[in-house]
Amino acid sequence: MAEPRKVACVEIGGIPIALSTCDQGFLDLLRQRYAGFLSPSRPEFDLQFDLTSTGPVSDDDVRVRREGGDWLLERGDFHARWDPRTGRGSVRQNANPYSLDSVLRILHSLILAERGGFLLHAASAICDGRAYLFSGVSGAGKTTMTRLAPADVTLLTDEISYLRPSTGGYSAFGTPFAGELARAGENCSAPVSALFFLEQGPKNRVDELSSADAVRRLMRNILFFAEDHALVEKLLATACDFVARIPIRRLTFYPDARVWDDIRSFQGVPEHA
Repeated sequence: MAEPRKVACVEIGGIPIALSTCDQGFLDLLRQRYAGFLSPSRPEFDLQFDLTSTGPVSDDDVRVRREGGDWLLERGDFHARWDPRTGRGSVRQNANPYSLDSVLRILHSLILAERGGFLLHAASAICDGRAYLFSGVSGAGKTTMTRLAPADVTLLTDEISYLRPSTGGYSAFGTPFAGELARAGENCSAPVSALFFLEQGPKNRVDELSSADAVRRLMRNILFFAEDHALVEKLLATACDFVARIPIRRLTFYPDARVWDDIRSFQGVPEHA
């Protein structure tokens, strides 16, 4: 008789996914790692996990491709198959939380691409009821911006920003995917007020970006792994829509807490508004 599966429902970005396993230790790890994102909601999707022997996270490149109607997600430390028609999938992986994070990021990136949203390599935080995004190349200052944030600012993430379309624009959601801070974001959301591409300099300065430059920068920082031309085209259309609706600026800043005074006072509007 098969051992009964144990389930934890993890809801990120308003999308609940049931994660099931026969291994109690792995279930405990799931519940601990996603403690702030466990949900009583009815799952939209289901992933069943089967564990291999424990091993390190792979340095191999991830490969995401279609096979028939299914998606295949493959790396040295995991192999997953997901059917978007039924919402069900299976994952064979090491009992490693970082492998699990990777699987969930990829799955959410596929779901969001179909729904007009995306994952962005950016820190994000809620200030005065609005969400602000901070993106850029490694070392540009994403984690620094979150460390400099005043006590009344709510951290959504210092690593992977979760964005979905909403009335009049886009909303940013907290994620459990931590970066250098090694701290999960808060499980809440807010409408996006602005996206800043970061550069460090001798003083604080906010500069305009052309729409074409904004789209190019945005596409370079969107997390997407699939070998699928149609979804890439959808992401490009989403990026153009985001740039038309959300103010996007270049923020040159000196690493000092006073930069948040400029963020609080920012009242930009999209170029096409």
